[in-house]
This record gives sequence, C-alpha cells and structure tokens, in this order.
Amino acid sequence: MFQKLNISKPILMALEEAGFETPTPIQEEVFPLARAGRDIIGIAQTGTGKTLAYLIPLLMKLHYAQGNLPRALIIVPTRELVVQVHESVELLTEFMDIRCVSIYGGTNIRTQQNRVFAGADLLVATPGRFMDIYMNGIIRSKSIKTIVVDEADRLMDLGFLPQLKRVLEVIPERHQTMFFSATFPEEVAALANDFLVNPGRVEVTRQATPVERVVQKRYNVPNITTKINLLKRLLADKEEFRRVMIFTETKKNADRIVEHLADHWKGELSVIHSNKAQNTRLKALRAFKAGETRIMVASDVAARGIDVQDVSHVVNFDIPAIAEEYVHRIGRTARAGKEGVALSLVSGKEKERFAGIEALIEQQVPVDELPRGLEISTLLVDEERVETNNIVYQGRRPGEGAFHAKKAKNNHDVANNRGNGKARHAKQQQGKKHGQG
Repeated sequence: MFQKLNISKPILMALEEAGFETPTPIQEEVFPLARAGRDIIGIAQTGTGKTLAYLIPLLMKLHYAQGNLPRALIIVPTRELVVQVHESVELLTEFMDIRCVSIYGGTNIRTQQNRVFAGADLLVATPGRFMDIYMNGIIRSKSIKTIVVDEADRLMDLGFLPQLKRVLEVIPERHQTMFFSATFPEEVAALANDFLVNPGRVEVTRQATPVERVVQKRYNVPNITTKINLLKRLLADKEEFRRVMIFTETKKNADRIVEHLADHWKGELSVIHSNKAQNTRLKALRAFKAGETRIMVASDVAARGIDVQDVSHVVNFDIPAIAEEYVHRIGRTARAGKEGVALSLVSGKEKERFAGIEALIEQQVPVDELPRGLEISTLLVDEERVETNNIVYQGRRPGEGAFHAKKAKNNHDVANNRGNGKARHAKQQQGKKHGQG
C-alpha cells in the first residue's frame, strides 16, 4: 500500500482517485532514496512504474507553487514522452498547486517561453528545446535543485549526448540528480560518473529482460508486401486483436502500412512518426489511448514512454537495428500485470538482426507457420529492389564481371606501358647528355 511509503495526503488522494493501489518494486526502492536527497541510478524496463517512482518524491519536495523560477527539471528524449510525463504530473497534482510547463521542439517557441516566464515550478523538456530557451535568457536555472534524466539510453541513441551535457552543466552545483534507463550502456555509465555523486543504484530487473507475461512469436516472411498481406489476415480477427501497436523502422513503412490497411479499417487507424505535425501526433495518440482507434502504427519514436493500457498485441513489422529496442517495443503490452502477445515479422535480410535479439534476451522465439491461403507476393518495393540489385554474385557486384575485370587489367597495363615509355625516354635523354659531355 502507498500509505506505508509516507506519501503526502494530496498525492495519496490523487493515486486513489486514479485507481493506483500498490506500489511497484522500483517505486518501493526509489522513494526512500529520493526522499533522502540521494543521487539515483534507476535501471528498469518500460512498464515498471518508474515515472511515478521519480515523480511522487519530486512533487512532495516541490510541495506547492513558489516564486517564478523553476525548481525542478525532467529531461526526456521525445515530444511524446514530454506530454506523457506532463499528463502524469497533472494526475498526481490534482489536489496540489504545482505549475508544470512542457518544453519541446516542433511547436511555437514563443508560446513556451511565455509560459516559462509567467512562472513554473517544474519543467519537463527535451534537451535541445531546453537549451534554446535557456540561451534566449528566459530560463534561469539557479533555483533548480532536482534534475531527472529519463530514458537516458534512448537520449544517447538519438544523439542527444552533447545537448544533455550542456543542460547538466548549467544546473547549479548543489542539486539532486536521478538517472533512469532501461539499459546501462557505457555512455550512460560515463555520464553518470561525471555528474552524479555517490548514487544509490536501483535495478529491478536484469538489463534487457522482456516482460515475463509477453508471449513472443515469430513469422518468417519473405518481403514487405507479404508482411502487409499477413497483417490484413491477422487484424481481421477483431476479437483477438483488440488493441494493436505496429512498429516500423522507417516512416515510409509506417505510411505504407496505413495506406494498405485504410481500405479495410480507415476509422480504426492512428499513425505516429516524426514527419507528422505535432498536433496530429498527439491527436492520434489520444484517440488510441481513448480506444477510439484500434490500431496504432508507429516508428520507434513511440516505443518508449507511451503508457497505453490493455494493448493486446505488439507487432514488429520491421525488426529493429538496435536489439534493445525490441524489448522496449514489446513492453507496450502486458502492462500492469496483464498478458499480451508480441509478433515479429522477419524477412531474410532481418534474420541476423533477430538472432542478435535472441542472444540479448537469452531465449529463442518460437516460429509460427504462416496462415493457410496467405498470398505470398513476389512484388518488391523500391528499397528491396535496390538491395537485390546490390547483391554480390560470386564475389563480384553487378557490372564487375570478367569483361570489366579484363578491361580494368588492360587499363592498368596501358598505364604501366605509358609509365615504362616515359622512363625509357628519360633514360635516353640522360644518355644523350652524357654523350655530349
């Protein structure tokens, strides 16, 4: 029970109203360390409740609105996660007077600057936009006493290390820092070593461990067109595939899936990727969370931090290049103790990637047979045709056959002959000079 953790009454009331009854393991371990003011390294996979683990003690520390300068900062990698954390803050502060301002790119910076200038206790930000507003002189960091870096490994993956270092360098020397990450690679460890002081370490599961309640399956599928045909067959069963997240590696594939599925389930589709306008992305996410749409198609921007309840299936349409991303993706299902299914559609060129995933999670994912009557297409999309054209034949790429090799050899011989001719000519000239002497 949350009451045993000495949580303030306003937050307990908010938790009770939202239906939270029992703290998760990471919440039980983080609360006392955070309340004691310790720096913290928290390693926890998605869906373990880490957002509330740092938010509850942070909000208790802020207590109520004071002054105009921010006193706490939360840094996250994506706009979607900024919105997600802000929503959690609003949930927890229903009976509190705390001013939270969200800061992220892709929207009007002046509007955000005006909100910060009007007064804020807590900022939730992406690192680049935080530094933009800071450099404009709007954010004054001298009152920030607590900073949380969430999804630290994802920040590294997205190339935010330079911006994150700049953020940490403008925070006053005396402050509390909490790092949360699903994995703990060397880059995160080095950053923690530079900026944290004697941190307490909380690790609630082994790194890169899939959620235990996720049933994992794999289909071997020859190409993208056949993958789309398989999706159509699977999604037709609306009773089983109640709420589905489909992850792609590229924006092009996300749009391609929506285009092909729209004929069947146009009103049931949402799509999120970085080419979509911010308002469009947030509207799509809200529709999916509210159950207005059944299918969410997303590039990996949505693989972290989006908390949607009762996702029945996660489909890996593309196998991620980074093996750890697989764990984050499938963590979208089987949340809050419920069960879920993760399906991976593996093409021939992706088998090596999937072998890396199985090595990471230390288990083999069983292969399911393709449904009977499934149309196995021979049609290749543009990217696949390019890859086929680049296949190496007998050690040579197309255009590097015997004729081309012979031509190259002849050109080399001609060059050598020219060089030898020049050398003989120079030698003759030198001999003539000696003869004239």
